[in-house]
Amino acid sequence: MAKLPRQLEGEEVAPLATDTEPQGHTRREFLRSATLFTATVAGLGGGLELLTRRPSGTAEAQAAAVTRKRALGPYDTSEPVTSYQAMTTYNNFYEFGLGKDDPSRNAGSLRTRPWTIKIDGEVRRPQTVDIDTLQSWFPLEDRVYRMRCVEAWSMVMPWMGFPLAALIRRLEPTGKAKYVKFTTLQDPKQMPGQRSGVLDWPYVEALRLDEALHPLAFMAVGLDGKILPNQNGAPLRLVIPWKYGFKNIKSIVRISLVSERPKTTWALAAPDEYGFYANVNPAVDHPRWSQATERRIGEVARRKTLPFNGYADAVAGLYKGLDLRRNF
Repeated sequence: MAKLPRQLEGEEVAPLATDTEPQGHTRREFLRSATLFTATVAGLGGGLELLTRRPSGTAEAQAAAVTRKRALGPYDTSEPVTSYQAMTTYNNFYEFGLGKDDPSRNAGSLRTRPWTIKIDGEVRRPQTVDIDTLQSWFPLEDRVYRMRCVEAWSMVMPWMGFPLAALIRRLEPTGKAKYVKFTTLQDPKQMPGQRSGVLDWPYVEALRLDEALHPLAFMAVGLDGKILPNQNGAPLRLVIPWKYGFKNIKSIVRISLVSERPKTTWALAAPDEYGFYANVNPAVDHPRWSQATERRIGEVARRKTLPFNGYADAVAGLYKGLDLRRNF
């Protein structure tokens, strides 16, 4: 039986410092290490990066000498970014354990090279592609998004990656494609949490095709100017900022375009608690806690949750005429 995410009301989370200055590698360094970071990104309005040297003399400077300075893009939030420590040590990734610190402690066993992604289903260009080739197809972009967990806590996270729509269009969907299904790696040797029966493995998530084609839908390969850490879903993960965090599937090995709505992991495990759509909605409570407010990690006071996590102006039209209380 699945152990369900617990509410954080009353659970103590120590406030963490905010670090708003992302660090990073140049594109050449990223390519050389087979993890592909960029120094200059084309295509996202607002102008992206001016690489500067961090003053020497600190351990942080020695660890990462290059810092990306960038203007906010059209999809970015201007809210303070959550500290890198919090983003990488307070995680849900049941493949590595149920505790928030289990992923950071256990994910070192995951090997992200070599790594291939199978692309199949209702596409004219099915293929199996290695992660570095896939990344080379697109200019990488920075996105600073809010992240809202279904457990009523949140972060602000700076991602690097590419629009999901760019990948889908490259694959040339057929007229039968209605949904995009994503599958996580299944390998209990590398992912010890899969040795338990907490969920039916492998982890599966899905989007409607129109959701996947929305400009906010994003495939991340980096976090805060660094290579995407294993505990955050390396080497490739989904980021859908207007949905609860469990929709943001990690360590993806398969992308399938299909005609029927897939059965997704949490919707199968607890259909009365975790729906297919999983849109952030303060008016629809979880059966065991309120979704009206959230705890921003690094802050003490709770804040009001915004419809669609603050992205309503951009995405509400996708659900026109849909009863969001029933289709949660």
